[in-house]
Amino acid sequence: MRRVLLLAAALMLASPATAQTQLAAPSQTPATPPAAHANDRVLGRADAPVTVIEYASFTCHLCGDWHQLVLPEFKRRFIDTGRVKLVFRNLPTAPAELSFPAAALARCAAPERFFDTTAALFGGQAALFNGGSQDAWYEAAVAASGRTRAQIDACVARPEIRRLIETEADQARAAGVQGTPAFFVNGRRVNDRSLGGLEFAIRDAEAAAGR
Repeated sequence: MRRVLLLAAALMLASPATAQTQLAAPSQTPATPPAAHANDRVLGRADAPVTVIEYASFTCHLCGDWHQLVLPEFKRRFIDTGRVKLVFRNLPTAPAELSFPAAALARCAAPERFFDTTAALFGGQAALFNGGSQDAWYEAAVAASGRTRAQIDACVARPEIRRLIETEADQARAAGVQGTPAFFVNGRRVNDRSLGGLEFAIRDAEAAAGR
């Protein structure tokens, strides 16, 4: 399992620009609000009036904190009530040998199990950073993915998975993102990622839509 995931990381690192260099370099183009695309992984109703896009990395501890501490209440208030849909996009950060394979693994999960897989990855992040096994971290995510280990192994090695993650990183750069996590509410950047800060932005978006 680890051998195949590290192979996927090597393929991604061989691309012209990694997410790490994208984050380090200031944007040279005007910020462009991120657009929706067919490959998005979405939590919530498709017809929810407010779209929150999150760019995150599985090796970003602030992302892990948000998913562990904020997302449960955010989901209860806004997603479960049909007010918001959450779009998750990968923006891998250092160390790339961990974040790229994790992003690929999440992308290879069954679509309906994507957020179960992200929860497993973020949930195991603290143990990983405190000397835990990389293999155990990946295996817990595979178990949540709705796929067999063989299916995940085959999927993460596909070049199109690398390209998909690169596309998400490119979209983040075009939108002016230089760090994770980054949030957009109906296309507008929100710097306050707290529950209160996001609620304020969501209410503004609802008011702008006449709700």
